[in-house]
Amino acid sequence: MDIIATLSSELNITKEQTERTIALIDEGNTIPFIARYRKEVTGNLDDVLLRKLCDRLDYLRKMDARRTEVKGLIAAQDKLTSEIEAAIEQATTLVELDDIYRPFRPRRKTRASVARERGLEPLAALILEQRTSYDAAIEEIAAGYIDPEKGVETVEDALSGACDIVAEDIADNAEYRKQIRLLTYNYGNLVTKQSKDEDSVYAVYYDFSEPVSKLKGYRILAINRAEREGFIKVSIDIAPEIILNWLMAQVVTTEQSPAYPYVMSALSDGYTRLIAPSIEREIRSDLFNMASEGAIKLFSENLRNLLMQAPLRGKTVIGYDPGYRTGCKLAVVDKTGKVLDTAVIYPTKPRERIEESARILKNLVNKYGVEVIAIGNGTASRESEIFVADCLKEMDRPVKYIIVSEAGASVYSASKLGAEEFPDFDVTERSAVSIARRLLDPLAELVKIDPKSIGVGQYQHDMKPARLDGALSGVVEDCVNRVGVEINTASHSLLSYVAGINGTAAKNIVKYREEHGEFKSRAEILKVPRIGARAYEQCAGFLRVSGSDEVLDNTGVHPESYDAARKLLRQFGYTERDVKESKIVGLSSKIKASGIEKVSGEIGVGELTLMDIAGELEKPGRDIRDSLPEPELRADVMSLSDLKAGMMLKGTVRNIVDFGAFVDIGVHCDGLLHVSEIADRYIAHPREVLAIGDIIDVRIKSVDVERKRISLTKKPISKISNILERFFSNNMAYSQFVFYLCANNTKDM
Repeated sequence: MDIIATLSSELNITKEQTERTIALIDEGNTIPFIARYRKEVTGNLDDVLLRKLCDRLDYLRKMDARRTEVKGLIAAQDKLTSEIEAAIEQATTLVELDDIYRPFRPRRKTRASVARERGLEPLAALILEQRTSYDAAIEEIAAGYIDPEKGVETVEDALSGACDIVAEDIADNAEYRKQIRLLTYNYGNLVTKQSKDEDSVYAVYYDFSEPVSKLKGYRILAINRAEREGFIKVSIDIAPEIILNWLMAQVVTTEQSPAYPYVMSALSDGYTRLIAPSIEREIRSDLFNMASEGAIKLFSENLRNLLMQAPLRGKTVIGYDPGYRTGCKLAVVDKTGKVLDTAVIYPTKPRERIEESARILKNLVNKYGVEVIAIGNGTASRESEIFVADCLKEMDRPVKYIIVSEAGASVYSASKLGAEEFPDFDVTERSAVSIARRLLDPLAELVKIDPKSIGVGQYQHDMKPARLDGALSGVVEDCVNRVGVEINTASHSLLSYVAGINGTAAKNIVKYREEHGEFKSRAEILKVPRIGARAYEQCAGFLRVSGSDEVLDNTGVHPESYDAARKLLRQFGYTERDVKESKIVGLSSKIKASGIEKVSGEIGVGELTLMDIAGELEKPGRDIRDSLPEPELRADVMSLSDLKAGMMLKGTVRNIVDFGAFVDIGVHCDGLLHVSEIADRYIAHPREVLAIGDIIDVRIKSVDVERKRISLTKKPISKISNILERFFSNNMAYSQFVFYLCANNTKDM
């Protein structure tokens, strides 16, 4: 297989791009480094496509290794023909390769292998020849194979054993299996039946059937989990005649042969006993892999959008971890994330010391100039929100609150990392700090938590852990490097995701910082143990040193391009001081006016790199997240019972799944925005329109207070609905209504 050609075709990029990118990967360059600093080499491939290329490259190389292995194994048996070799070369999946190898692999004991040991293979071959006539009746020929010492005592034994061999040969035919797999996928139904006499969240699958080809990923994962937990039994059903008729057309050469009944018996047995169960396992495995890949892709996109949410800059925040018996833990955190103070209050049951709690909260707000209170959304969150909202009404200074997802906060709090960071705090105090910090800088705080625990996926615990971890780690790495990291304040958790820096090197950076004080320049990073020239090349451009005398150390300009950046500044009459004072305006426009190609040649860098350098010089130390909307802050509280159908509200998208999006509208119960209610046009998936963190306008479609379910819609109210609403609300006379319809030009409704 030509891997370069295959990747180029699948990813819709040129062979030159593919070849050069693979060379960069094989040299040990990281994906963020390639995406950011080798754009000319790759043709400006982004990190998402680069990771896809990398994953697919790994698969195709494994394919090639397996291809070579299969050839060698068959050749060792002296059975490698030119036809088999051609089939091996043309195989495009590992499953196809395994199908080709199936007849040659060492076998455990089977009915067919026993029949072969008994010497019945010639009889099987004779039956499969399907001659129009034989020298004698098939039964008479079979009588010649009777051998009690070998266990063939009757004619029936001989014919049965021969048919077992024919059945296995049919079942092992790679082309037959490929087509039967396709037929089963296209015409089969996945059927589920209840196996436990009890209610559960899987009740919808107690009597369920859907074409295999139409199954949604989230259904596949739910069905697999329900089966694993013993609530249902699952099978794939297909009308047997669909397969048997196709097989008959391939295997049977004439119905006039005396061997015809035996061929048909073997054909039916081969499908029912050998092929069907195997194909069902393979298809279900394929369905799981497909569903997992879809869920991993969705989880990755959700995680990317969550990590890239805008930080709340320049605010002093109280992190509020709600609780009942043990009280609510408070942590005051300044704008840099430093913990200023902590406290415990008891505004909830069973103690309900509300006045004392209000006094402590107000004192902290006034003492430290707190502007925002971040309330965790866990146990006692609703009561805490009401308490905080009541307190805010009594304060002289403007303070707002926000509900923050606690997902993963308890994991961090009880982790070794949490204990190292705050050895004198208990787990709830650490949780309060985490809640505050994830509002100030979501990326810096959430990297401390296992991505699977952040709560923006679906069925993540049902997927292959290594595949999921690899994909999510890649997302975190891309986000961290896209934003950049201030080396003098970053935790080792954050630093470990910087390109070229592993966990050990990250800890060494923090240790060096503690022993020698702040880094004075990027170049000083080379003094850290385990950071050599190669690691420095990969990481330097993503690390910021805001206090460095070298102004370019606080930009995304890579040290290898410093000379080019200075040359560019001189060419357009700027100085490095202008960069530091953010006085460079319109440099990109000036380059375009002068001609990008011309300037690129004069400076000595590629056009893409040139424009990246210009962008960094125009906005030194910029954070690409600053262009995103800040989180919605609140001053008053609303409850589920306040909601009415038709109400318009603002909400924040908290999670996206295959069938819709969950939206926080401020009532401690996320509403479901079904995929069919997201737009007034067809969309196949919510992510076509929405992303985690989006602040959107939604309308209440229905509310079930008892079951705590809210149905939302983003669809605009139709003109006719508007008119009918006015008609009934204003008690219009019929003549007025008709006049109103005409005046509003409703003929197209």
